[in-house]
Amino acid sequence: MIPPLRERPEDIPLLVRAMVKEFQKRMGKKIESIPRKTLQALQSYSWPGNVRELRNLIEHAMILSKGKTLEVAVPNRAPSEKDGTGNLEDLERKHIVAVLEKSGWRIGGPGGAAGVLGLKRTTLQAKMKKLGIKRSNKPMPT
Repeated sequence: MIPPLRERPEDIPLLVRAMVKEFQKRMGKKIESIPRKTLQALQSYSWPGNVRELRNLIEHAMILSKGKTLEVAVPNRAPSEKDGTGNLEDLERKHIVAVLEKSGWRIGGPGGAAGVLGLKRTTLQAKMKKLGIKRSNKPMPT
């Protein structure tokens, strides 16, 4: 048994660097620094979604970071118990929508959201259906 991430905060900087390295290759981005304050904030968060939540957060940050410094929107609190069942699903929905917006709502092909997310086009479409994500809810890209 591996203890939950909240019980091993010393692993977070290593995990973040490994994830950044993986996403750099896949996204073709170069991140040279991760602010110390960011790592400290990540270490103080309770991680109810465990490593999966951390991975989604870092992938989202990689997509949104413009320069060579990783810009992470660290959650500022643990979700309440009543949030617990939908929390990971909500995070996944937000992440997919952010990737879709970044790709101009292109699902497949070069630069499409499925490739950025590391999914097959059909898998992304199934997730979008399950999560209720529809392009008609969003303005058309300019």
